[in-house]
Amino acid sequence: MPNVSTLTTEDPVLLVQLTDSHLFADADGSLLGLNTSHSLQNVVAKARAEHPRVDLLLATGDITQDGSVAAYQRFRQLTGPLCANARWLPGNHDYLPHMREAAVQSCLLDPVLDIGNWRVIVLNSQVPDATPGYLDDEQLQLLVRALSEAPDRHHLITLHHHPVAVGSEWIEPIGLRNAKEFWAVLDRFPQVRAVLWGHIHQPFDQRRNGVRLLATPSTCVQFTPGSKDFDVSGEAPGYRWIRLEPDGSLDTGISRLDNFVFKPDYSANNY
Repeated sequence: MPNVSTLTTEDPVLLVQLTDSHLFADADGSLLGLNTSHSLQNVVAKARAEHPRVDLLLATGDITQDGSVAAYQRFRQLTGPLCANARWLPGNHDYLPHMREAAVQSCLLDPVLDIGNWRVIVLNSQVPDATPGYLDDEQLQLLVRALSEAPDRHHLITLHHHPVAVGSEWIEPIGLRNAKEFWAVLDRFPQVRAVLWGHIHQPFDQRRNGVRLLATPSTCVQFTPGSKDFDVSGEAPGYRWIRLEPDGSLDTGISRLDNFVFKPDYSANNY
């Protein structure tokens, strides 16, 4: 059974997405020269200042870089003040057993949430020890079941890996390997309004058959849009906010840190 919020079906839902934080067990850990804990802390502070009331926090994968329990615990500690109602999903850098340990006695890993007039479905596209994603039969069955059980709600689907081409040649092969099967399910259900993911460390906003397709900057380093090869830009870390309206429409935007200066240290090469 899905977890149910206290919002009524007539209430809008304010959602914040944080993605690809790449935390380490060591609070001083850095990715390509950027301290990821410090960066996340600043992004959370900005989100709190801009949105005093957040109804749902979605962490869409690569929460940690090293898969350590300590890193997940730090993420939970740093993001807790932003919103008590949160959901996590694993990315290719995450280690699910340690995620479960850090999420003990919580709803953080529950895959279905009814909130406002919406149903949020959280999928696990992780393939252990691999960078691309894949939705196994269990996840596809979960998706079908969750959609079938709530035909009158608007649906937001979340996963880590991109299910469409995003315009960066090096990124395309590390997306969702069975996107065709994923879309075959979604195309059966007209109540699907949006699909939200992480992984690509950059914003993305398009439509497919009326469904909004959204991705979001990382809370740490950013990938250069449209790049042929791996390339990190100097753009600031950020987050996405989404307002889910009772009628199934949504409003969304990206917010980035101010006065951010960063030059990637490729010599570290620890992505």
